[in-house]
Amino acid sequence: MNLNSEIQFFVELRLMDKARLLNLFLHELAEEARATYGPGTDQVHDGAHLRFVNELTHRLTRVIEQLLAEEATRPADDVVLRMLLAPRADKVAERLVFNAYGRAIQGFESYDTTVLMS
Repeated sequence: MNLNSEIQFFVELRLMDKARLLNLFLHELAEEARATYGPGTDQVHDGAHLRFVNELTHRLTRVIEQLLAEEATRPADDVVLRMLLAPRADKVAERLVFNAYGRAIQGFESYDTTVLMS
């Protein structure tokens, strides 16, 4: 994965599409996090990575809110993508993010359409 090309792609999206992509990423990340626990409430077997996903979710939901509100104080696009996709010392956390991001990008479609008037 080329971080700079992913940043460039994200920069070129409309605000609504940025929010949609991040939301789709969070959906996929939650899917990845299911591997950190079992069916019972007392069966968390990877609490550190479950917490990692929770913290990332906390940060990104705020970014999505800022995108939708068009807040000028929101983090820059490159900062958001670096937070997600920069290499991590924790390779399990890195794999969780990369797997989720890869599926989100594959399933993402921009709603930017051309309307023909007759």
